[in-house]
Amino acid sequence: MANGKEWKIVFIDDEEDIRQVTQLTLEDAGYQVFPAADGRTGLQLCREVLPQIVITDIRMPGMDGLQVLEALKTESPDIEVIVATAFGEMNLAIKALQLDASDFITKPIGDEALRLALKRAKERHLSRKQVRDYTAILEKENAKTSQELFKSLAFQRNLIENSMDGILGSDENEIVVIYNHSLEGTLGFLKEEVLHKMTLNQFFPAEKFEDFKKNLFSSAYGGENRLMLYETNLIEKSGREIPVQVSASLLSDQGLDKGLVCFFRDLRQIRKLEQEFSDQARILHQDKMMSMGRLAASVVHEINNPLSGILNYLRLMNRILSQGPLSEERQIKFQRYVELIEKETDRCSQIVSGLLSFSRRSPPSFGEVRMEKVLRLCILLSQHKLELSNIRLETDIESDLPSINGDFNQLQQCMINLIFNAVDAMQEGGMLTLKGFLNRSNRKVIVTVRDTGHGIPPENLPHIFEPFFTTKKDGYGTGLGLSTVYGIIERHQGTISVESHIGKGTTFIIELPASGSNPEDGKNRVIQQG
Repeated sequence: MANGKEWKIVFIDDEEDIRQVTQLTLEDAGYQVFPAADGRTGLQLCREVLPQIVITDIRMPGMDGLQVLEALKTESPDIEVIVATAFGEMNLAIKALQLDASDFITKPIGDEALRLALKRAKERHLSRKQVRDYTAILEKENAKTSQELFKSLAFQRNLIENSMDGILGSDENEIVVIYNHSLEGTLGFLKEEVLHKMTLNQFFPAEKFEDFKKNLFSSAYGGENRLMLYETNLIEKSGREIPVQVSASLLSDQGLDKGLVCFFRDLRQIRKLEQEFSDQARILHQDKMMSMGRLAASVVHEINNPLSGILNYLRLMNRILSQGPLSEERQIKFQRYVELIEKETDRCSQIVSGLLSFSRRSPPSFGEVRMEKVLRLCILLSQHKLELSNIRLETDIESDLPSINGDFNQLQQCMINLIFNAVDAMQEGGMLTLKGFLNRSNRKVIVTVRDTGHGIPPENLPHIFEPFFTTKKDGYGTGLGLSTVYGIIERHQGTISVESHIGKGTTFIIELPASGSNPEDGKNRVIQQG
């Protein structure tokens, strides 16, 4: 089957502009394309048009991409599913691969990445179809013995050899009689070392083989005498264990076992992605620690001032007490000093609590968050840093902003990064403007951070949210600040845009859905202007 109208693709994305552009690209390549605006519509469309390939975004309101993938693999396991992910969703991409997705591509979707993903999906689809057709032939022929069964298999050896998955077949005595090229590359054993010489159990650690057999005969993984997407370990030639995902089925004739066919998928790449995701979380925490270090001088100053005041008030109170019984006038003065000490102590407590909360390494905890509270705390922590940098601060924050569903700590990190980014852009001083208001037409909480710095060159705008991209000198930035902001806003189902003019300054605009609203999209879209 060539790149022609025989290939049907259902494309699911809740952003109309992305659907239109991608549909045109795919149709120009010769595919029949059926777009859908949400997961449920896309799933129903798959039932109607029976596509060979589905491309779905992961983040969608209602039925998300992972739910679509699970439903398709239950109803139509032969459909190849490609998932589209945004930066920071590596854990979701890994889960999609574990659910037998054909591939994943990152957004924005590039033409080359899309072409390669479709090429792999078509190869998988054809390989599965060939193996399925061959299995049907075997069942129809109703081979009399396992020897006849595997002799028939030899007629289709090329189909098996071309499979992207490792395929192993054993007879009723568990002697290996099929061992394809893909498995040869995965395990390192050559065909001449394996065929008719090794048994199935030799490829498993002892305890793993027992679990494999036990689950095969149970109904826990796809039904009795079969396994679907079961994870275990195999032993390669060097003796090292490697993680695999296996689907297997017993072959029988008139109730008698005639062998076993296994399909193996190497999980090492998935494990590598999991490690990269873990490393990413560690690097993002390091970025937070760097921001906290930059806050230290400001926080020390902010605490030192009220502490000095508290000490002075306590000395005055001690002097009043040393003068004998309190007159009514001195009682009033004494009470005022107590109130001032309480106020300054509370201020110190807020600063320390904010810093501890910001520095804490904790799992995401989503709940009701008031953005004006986030902004006020960030201003409190960074105010002295702005004063030292000769930067004036203007704020216009509505006091009655509705709550959003979010993680207070992550949103605080996001705003601190944007404030520090603005400070770095105004090395000769300037003005920082923070605004927070509600767009009542779409129930979005809008936060803007505007500086009067040097601006961002147009050629750099498309890259500012990429990890490790920085225009700062060595030792002055990791290039993680804005990519961290991007990931945080995306996880909060928000959008971030940037407007910048050389010599005039830069404005970052964040939109977050208010609690109880039904956001039109669940992804991070970057808009570049100026």
